[in-house]
Amino acid sequence: MDKIKRNKFIIISIISIIILILGFTALYFMRKANQKEAEVAEVVEMMNFEKEQVQKEYSNLNDEFGGYTTTLKNDSLVKLLNNQKTKMQLLLEELRITKSTNAKRIAQLKDELSTVRKIMIQYVNQIDSLNLANKELKTENIEVHKKYKAASETVQALSKEKESLNQVVTRASIMEVNNFSMTPLGSNGKKTGWFSQTTNLQFKYTIAKNITAQPGEKTIYLRITRPDDEVMTKSPNNLFPFENKNNAYSCMKNFEYTGEAMNDVIFWKIGEILPKGKYRAEFFIDGNRVGSFSFVFEK
Repeated sequence: MDKIKRNKFIIISIISIIILILGFTALYFMRKANQKEAEVAEVVEMMNFEKEQVQKEYSNLNDEFGGYTTTLKNDSLVKLLNNQKTKMQLLLEELRITKSTNAKRIAQLKDELSTVRKIMIQYVNQIDSLNLANKELKTENIEVHKKYKAASETVQALSKEKESLNQVVTRASIMEVNNFSMTPLGSNGKKTGWFSQTTNLQFKYTIAKNITAQPGEKTIYLRITRPDDEVMTKSPNNLFPFENKNNAYSCMKNFEYTGEAMNDVIFWKIGEILPKGKYRAEFFIDGNRVGSFSFVFEK
């Protein structure tokens, strides 16, 4: 009996020790789990704070740039700035619905917003420059009116000057084409003086320098009008937008514009019998008529 009691005691002691070990182990892992949960909660809180700071910074920036479009009269810059504002709003909306734990996407959105901010600052600098130019032009117009009152014989000259200055402001971002020439070419590709031998018309022109115009790939359209006012075109589908409607063009050409002046040439292959008389060539870029000239076939 003593032996049985001793064995029971040993078994009970072993079980007690195991229970104690399990208890301490469970307590240890519970503490570790609580510590890990606290660390995760702290990281999530930091991510939430970072996300809120990014949202606040760029929401304020969006509000800051909002007033520039109300005072500017340059449609091109207004459109560019509004495009960037729209892009910023879309990025902010995506940031708002992105989970704070998605650190990679939040970092990407932050970089994209930073890029948009830099672009908007560039546009705002241009806007400030044009606003300053507008202010200077207004001051100059006051002087013009004073001269008008003092010397009535200069009214016409001063009016033309004023009109020219106003056109500079409204057309600041519109490209211009000048230095036109048309050369009739024969089948050998050389200049000919005979109308009947002309197989191609060579149009040379210069696209003027314009640092305000948006650089990049552009398309120039040439519309040639015959003496009977019919547009010379190869297909009824050769259309381009101008003044809220589609207009026929004769030929077109893509080119890369950097803002600097550039010389170029475009050809029209004659595929019909052309009447003699006065013709008109018009050039269009970005939906604007940027230049025109007339030429005559007589021989």
